[in-house]
Amino acid sequence: MSIVEFTPNREQYAYTFGGVAPVMHIKPGSVLRLWSEDAFNHALTSVDDLSSEKVDLRYVNPQTGPFYVEGAEQGDTLAIHIVELTPARTWGASATIPFFGGLTGTDRTVNLQDALPDTTWIYEVDMDRNTVGFQARFGDFEVELPMAPMLGTVGVAPPGGEVRSSLVPERFGGNMDTPEMRAGTTVFLGVNQEGALFSLGDGHYRQGEGEACGTAVEGAMNSTIIVELIKGHAPAWPRLENDECWMAVGSSRPMEDSWRIAQVEMVRWYQELFDLHQMDSYQLLSQTAEVPVANVVDANYSIVVKTQKALVPDVDAFGGIHSELRNRARQMK
Repeated sequence: MSIVEFTPNREQYAYTFGGVAPVMHIKPGSVLRLWSEDAFNHALTSVDDLSSEKVDLRYVNPQTGPFYVEGAEQGDTLAIHIVELTPARTWGASATIPFFGGLTGTDRTVNLQDALPDTTWIYEVDMDRNTVGFQARFGDFEVELPMAPMLGTVGVAPPGGEVRSSLVPERFGGNMDTPEMRAGTTVFLGVNQEGALFSLGDGHYRQGEGEACGTAVEGAMNSTIIVELIKGHAPAWPRLENDECWMAVGSSRPMEDSWRIAQVEMVRWYQELFDLHQMDSYQLLSQTAEVPVANVVDANYSIVVKTQKALVPDVDAFGGIHSELRNRARQMK
């Protein structure tokens, strides 16, 4: 088993999907142990640091990568299995940023109210208790929350030679911000360019569905992943699988279009999994789907449509590669 360890220096961070030369070539089946910087690029380290003064929006969501997967061609499927996610620092940062977030005026929904206060929160990490600590900034309230590490961004280079900001989620993956992107999950991404050129980052120590204020508990992350290549069968939009569910992610604006995209992708997946007519697939999904909101704040909104495997016959997706990768992950521990 090939194990690759990589910690980028600041000059090696990527801030786009596409348009960046690969940091290295890897073979399918490789295990990668990676370090990634937090979404603020280490700009917020105390409650006295303000986003308006410290955060440079040209250099947020730094990505580790991209990695060139040997043999990957347009139309193939990249399978990335998340083995383990571990905080790389003893604290994480969150913030409300003026005119950014789900409950404030923005550049798209302009109104006459003032911006919400530019405020930073620091969450202390307790690895022994597996918690992050919330401390109120405008009162004395404190609470420990269970740690729930996830990756905000996982993506490949877009089609057509496009270059997209690492703040954007789209059909290539990107900044989807779904808590489902956690250890034990396999994400399937359609390959658009030779080598796939995938990268990851934007570690969250925990995040509520929707990421309402625009930021999670952002933190540097140690990620262990397995990268596999499936020839052909590229999904149109990101698909996820864990031991309990199949999922599809749609990203667009308005939010109902994100929902439509993810619904259609799951209809198509049901057709493939159960050899169903499109209308039967649509009907069955209508009675089994769950719809968690991933984010309501990014350049596009992301919606997850998921279905419980226990509700339908036992079948294998993509030749059962998720189960195979789960077994390989268990053998590593």
